[in-house]
This record gives sequence, C-alpha cells and structure tokens, in this order.
Amino acid sequence: MKHESGKAPIPTRRLGRRQFLKVSGAAATGFALAVQPISAETITTPATGIMTGDIVCPRGADNIPVYVARPLGDGPFPGVIVIHEIFGQHEHIRDVARRFAQEGFIAAAPELYFREGGVGNLRGFPAILKVVRSVPDRQMLDDLGAVLDKIKGMSTANGKVGATGFCWGGGATWLFVADNPGLSAGVAWYGRLTNWSSGPPHPKNPIDLAAQMHAPVLGLYGGQDRGISASDIEQMKAALTRQNKPHEFVIYPDAPHAFHADYRKSYRQAAARDGWRRCVAWFRKYLS
Repeated sequence: MKHESGKAPIPTRRLGRRQFLKVSGAAATGFALAVQPISAETITTPATGIMTGDIVCPRGADNIPVYVARPLGDGPFPGVIVIHEIFGQHEHIRDVARRFAQEGFIAAAPELYFREGGVGNLRGFPAILKVVRSVPDRQMLDDLGAVLDKIKGMSTANGKVGATGFCWGGGATWLFVADNPGLSAGVAWYGRLTNWSSGPPHPKNPIDLAAQMHAPVLGLYGGQDRGISASDIEQMKAALTRQNKPHEFVIYPDAPHAFHADYRKSYRQAAARDGWRRCVAWFRKYLS
C-alpha cells in the first residue's frame, strides 16, 4: 500500500497468507512470462500524487483481489474498471490503473482468475488458455459487477463507472457492457467480437449481444490483427447501428494485436498513444 501527503490509505481487507502468496506470486511470474522478450518501450507510471493499494471486494464467500489507484482529494471522481488480458492482473495492468488515476479517475483492476490460482505459474499458452476457458462468463461478469458496486460505493466516487479491457479483457468489456446497466461507458481494446462462444461456460459472442449494449462503446483495433478480421468489425458496427447503439471504432492500419501492450514486441507507440488519448476522452465525455 502506498499513499501520499498524509491522506488515509484506501481501506483494505486482508487476504489470508496462503491466498495472498498464491495470487500475488502468480501475477509476478505471469508478467515475467508475458514480457518475454521484454520491450524497450515498457512504461512505468509512478504513484506520485495518487493513492494506490490492494483491496478485496467481497462476493458471496469469495474475496476478489483488486488493485485500486485514485487521485488524491475528496473528489468526486469517475471510475474505470481495468480488465486484464489472459495473463491476469500483472504489473502492466496495475500500471494502466495508475495512468487512469493520474488522469483523474478511480481505477480498479481485479484479478479474475484468483479462484483458479492465477495463470502466472503456468508455462506455455495451452496451459494458460485451459485456465482462462474454465472461467465461466457468468462468474466473470458477476465478479465485475461486484467491483462496479464497490467503486460506486466509495465516498470519493461520482457514481459513474466505465470499463476497459485488453485482448481477453476487451472481449469481456463488450460482454460486461451488454450485461450490466450500471456501466456508463466502455472502451474495448482489440477484444474478440466473434469466436468467443465455446459452449455453456461461454454462451454468447459479443456480436450476438449488440442489441443489449447498455452504454456507448469505443472499439480500438489493429488492422494487422490476425485474430480479429475487418469483416468481424464491420459486422459489429452494422449490428450496433441497426440497434441505434452509440459506438465508435478506430482501426490502426499498421498495428497488430496487443498494440497497447508496451511490455511486448507487439507495442506500437503511435497507435497506443492515440488510442489512450481517445480512451481517456471517451470516459471524460460519458463519466463526467
């Protein structure tokens, strides 16, 4: 926990020692796996002028680990939920939360694989994907809903919360906006629009839920993404337009998948910076 200027730290609820080691250790090694080979562009955002801390968000018998970063002061501040990639809530995702706090948002980054022990201790994508695919969409959405309620209940919050996510988290963002009317906006970074559904744990693709979108969504995609086609994007745009759902898509022609991930070789600085500018502007528009 870090806090500045003598302000009270973000309230925390302690994790049991074994649970803490299981989750935090997995996050650390997961980051090490994800960053091979590490990019020279990796960004480190300081906690200067903001408050940061690890809390837990109760849901039933479970405690969801959540990293929170927020501005100093009494607010009220808008909120953003930061949804991780398949690598879980590692240091890059925590850094993104700090970036949002520096922009004036309460940012909450949950670890959504905590029941499975995280994925950071696993070697190889097949093992990681096995865990990721075992997490039902309903469980993930209910966890995110609990985090949403937690942010809204903070004394420094203004009552409006958005969600943003990357890769797997980008697809989860679409599903979350369709599922929860408590959200005020979404920004999906290269999240799948089709090929998400794979049986009972994952019953719907984002494109199947266009009519159910509760809030405006900004989609940020790479033109060189081998897993998400231009046809997928055009289909989603058409479906949202038919349903009169507010949306915007920005396609970066030369960018691959994961172009915002500054800790990986896929990072493209120009696209990432422009996407970040648009993301922050989108949330300021709809969460103020």
